This record gives sequence, C-alpha cells and structure tokens, in this order.
Amino acid sequence: MTGNTIELSARLSLVASFVRPGETAADIGTDHGYIPIHLVQSGVSPRALAMDVVPGPLERAEQHIRRYGLSDRIETRLSNGFEKMVPGETDTCVIAGMGGPLEEKIIGEGWDCVRKLKHLILSPQSDIMEFRRFLHRKGLVIVREKMVKDAGKYYTVMDTELREDGEMPAEDSIYLRFGACLIREKDPVFREYLEKEKQVSLQILAGLEKQDSGRGRARAEELREYLAAIKEAEHEMQ
Repeated sequence: MTGNTIELSARLSLVASFVRPGETAADIGTDHGYIPIHLVQSGVSPRALAMDVVPGPLERAEQHIRRYGLSDRIETRLSNGFEKMVPGETDTCVIAGMGGPLEEKIIGEGWDCVRKLKHLILSPQSDIMEFRRFLHRKGLVIVREKMVKDAGKYYTVMDTELREDGEMPAEDSIYLRFGACLIREKDPVFREYLEKEKQVSLQILAGLEKQDSGRGRARAEELREYLAAIKEAEHEMQ
C-alpha cells in the first residue's frame, strides 16, 4: 500500500479484474481486505463485503478499510464461508487463495447464496482438475479463465456462472485438466506454464526410468500420461 491508492499483487489484480463494473462484491477469505478496497476505491463496485472466518485477518482488513476511508461502503463480517451472507445480497463473490477442496466445501455449504449470484470468481490453489469436475457437476460454467505468474508461482482465475437451463457439454480430459478457456484462447502465461511442467516432468521421468520398483514404474506411467496431455494441449494451441 502506498499513498492513497492500494496496490495489488499480480495474482490479486487478475482476480479483481474479473469483477464487472457496477456489480457489488463479496470477498470470502478476504485476509487483509485488499480486493474489496481496490474494487470500491477504483469505482468498480459501489459497495463490498469483506468476510473471513479468522478474527485476526478480519481485524487487519478493518484497519485497512478505515485507513482508506471506505468504512461506509465496505462491511466486514466474521463468517465461515457464506454463513453470514444473505442470498442475493451481492452480485459477485470472490473465493481465492485456498485449496480446491476447501473452496468446494464453501460453495457446497453456501449453495443458497451461490445460486443467487451473477458471477462466482474462483482461484483454487490445488486439486484443480477435480475442482473443474466439481464445478461441472454443480452446473457452474467457466465462462472465462486466465493464468498469472506471481512471485515465481502460477495461478489460475476462473469466472463462473450458474446455468441450470440446460445440460453442459461434456469436456475431454485436457479441458478438465488444464482449462478449456486457457487452451482455446492460447493464454501466453499458460503456454509458459505447460513448458515448465513438461521440462520438470521429463527430468523426473529420466530419474525414475533408472529405478526398478513398482512404485517408480507407476509414477513413471503417470508422468507419461501427463506429458501426453501436455502435448495434446500444446497441439490444440497451435
């Protein structure tokens, strides 16, 4: 934070950029409250909710909100997921910076609120292939997805909408594994990520092929399948 304008990391900037102008927003797991502050301060959202299950981070968020003079437009709530949110209260909700299974749990337990949202913006940090399967089962369609590199790590951000009026088309494995939007739009950061994953996997595979154990052979087969998926994704992006 510098001066009177909050500065976001590359990851948080991408997350915030997915919120549409004029939409009210809630940030679950807000931590320091940076995303709601940015959204209101920049005029993207007229008001916002900053929610967290842990008192310490929420207190820091309140301090930051007061520092920027936004207490009249950003409300903080101590809340386990959507627990303290009223269905239909905001247009958009952000859930970012958690593991995929935890984000799934929050979405499932807060379904009454989720189904009233216009957009649900997500950035899971683990188990992403299974997370996409979960979204598919719930009818949450990924309408936009981008990848960003921040402090040497790669993060994906998804913009989802609930579509209950029709069956979603089935996605093949590379779309579930890597993301249809990233592949179809030839996301440049995603392309860099694939190259890094390929090089790391090839190095590990070279070491495993020198071993003679059941576990090593199984892991080597997993890596070959993963490398085949990377090759298919790269071919789709040509």
